[in-house]
Amino acid sequence: MSIKPLIILPDPVLRVKSKPVERVDAPLLKLADDMLETMYEAPGIGLAAIQVGEPLRMLVIDLAKEEEAPSPIVFINPEVLGSSDDRSVYEEGCLSIPDYYAEVERPASVQVKYLDREGKMQEVEAEGLLATCLQHEIDHLDGVLFIDHISKLKRDMVVKKFKKLARDRQPARMVG
Repeated sequence: MSIKPLIILPDPVLRVKSKPVERVDAPLLKLADDMLETMYEAPGIGLAAIQVGEPLRMLVIDLAKEEEAPSPIVFINPEVLGSSDDRSVYEEGCLSIPDYYAEVERPASVQVKYLDREGKMQEVEAEGLLATCLQHEIDHLDGVLFIDHISKLKRDMVVKKFKKLARDRQPARMVG
């Protein structure tokens, strides 16, 4: 397993719509394991493949608390089948938008179908943090960021800040 570099806002890769996984094979499972290691190192509770530069419809989640044993779940080609009318608000953050958090309102529960690590079709009725995390990560697969769910004013401020940080990270060019 290896830790992969995270794609950070304003990188346009984060707006790419990911392609369905065609086959669950050893290279895909290695990517899933690398994503888990990257997520744990960050540290985070969810990570979409696009966040490590792979435009594939795959994400990983582990909601285990620090004192609990890890319980990672790999979701391949996840698809929301339905969502509740009830809403919930969570303060969300994102590994691709480091150190920025905002309250986001989403459906309180979702029903999601996906392929597991063995390529078997599964369904989960998720609520609470798992529902929020699944919606956040599935948004990534569609090129949507959690800041798209906040006011335009706040979103514009965040994007401006990260564009400036990206410029500041650029090495100075030598002339001549």
